Parts: sequence; C-alpha cells; structure tokens
Amino acid sequence: MRYNLVIFDNDGVLVDSEPIANRVLAAYLTELGHPTTLEESIRDYMGSAMHRIHELILERYGRRLPDDFDDTFHGRVFDAFREELQPVPGAAEVLEKLRADGVPYCLASSGSHDRIRVALRKTGLYELFGEERIFSSQDVGRGKPAPDLFLHAAQTMGTPPERCAVIEDSPLGVQAALAAGMEVHGYTAMTPAAKLGQAHARFADMAELPALLA
Repeated sequence: MRYNLVIFDNDGVLVDSEPIANRVLAAYLTELGHPTTLEESIRDYMGSAMHRIHELILERYGRRLPDDFDDTFHGRVFDAFREELQPVPGAAEVLEKLRADGVPYCLASSGSHDRIRVALRKTGLYELFGEERIFSSQDVGRGKPAPDLFLHAAQTMGTPPERCAVIEDSPLGVQAALAAGMEVHGYTAMTPAAKLGQAHARFADMAELPALLA
C-alpha cells in the first residue's frame, strides 16, 4: 500500500444518498420560491456544506433562506434516509479489506455529524468507523472546496497530507483534496468522469478501488 491514510467522502461514495438528498433539497428550495430541479441541485450543490447553499441562494435571489432552513431540510432528509438509504455497492468490502490489511482510513464529509451518523447507521457501515474516524465540515467551519476538512482529518489521524489518498465523487471534493496536497481518486458512478478530470485516477466500480490504492 502506497498510502498511510485513505480518506473517504460519505455521500455518494459510501452511501447512495445524493439522489435522495438532492431530491429533497430541490423540492424544498422550490417550495420556498427558488425553483430548482433535481439535476440543478446535483449540479450546484452536490458535495457542498450547508453554508454554500445559503451563499448561492443569497447571491442569486438577493434573499436569505429561513432561519430554520437547515433543521427543516435535515429533518426531511433524515426521514427519507431511514426509509430509502442503501450503501454504495462494494463500499463495505473495500473498508473491510483496508481494515484486514491494516491500512488506516477515515471519513471526511461536508455533511453534518448528525447526517453522517444517520446514514452510516442505516446502511450498517457505522461499525466500520467508530467515532474517532468521522470528520465533518462542522469541525472546521469551511466546507469543500476549501482544503480545511481534509487537512484536519489528516492531522488528527497523524498523517502528512502527501501520504493521503482521498476518495471523492464531486468536483468540489476533488478541488479540496488537491488544495490539501493529497492524491484523489474520483468515483464516477454518478458523476461524469469528465467532471472529475483533475483527479489522479477515476473509477466507476468500488471493486476497482483496491488496485488503485495498492
């Protein structure tokens, strides 16, 4: 293994949450008078921390989202997750192989701590992490594409950035990993490969990932 730490994004990489979350987000923004399709939500907000949604809406419409927007959105998303969410095929097997090989790994997500845990518990992946290996943009204040989250995860795990591999499925996440000085592998099951063109490597099936990391 040529990396000392593998950092996984959560949404879209470990759990198949992006279609669900963006469907809920598009519907809620439309309800609030900001017409948004599922495709537009994926294009504009996939991989974003919540603060970026607020900033883009204010920039585009000159109006702030309601004070309770985050709580209402997360409540709706969590309800949908509990009904529908599934793990990304092959994700558990990759994590189990890394653990068996003694390769450290962790999770670094733009999502809130609550969102991460709801998703991991519903999909049965929580036991493969535990509290000490879960990092959220809430920990650093600035989400992707800023490098802060990945740098925080690497520092906490005691690994230099240049010895880290990041597994991402969004352009914002790829930008953040590169800005952190890390190698990044782009997962293209949902995102067109061309949009992850800056990644060091791209793959469409989790079964391909162990060979890329070796």
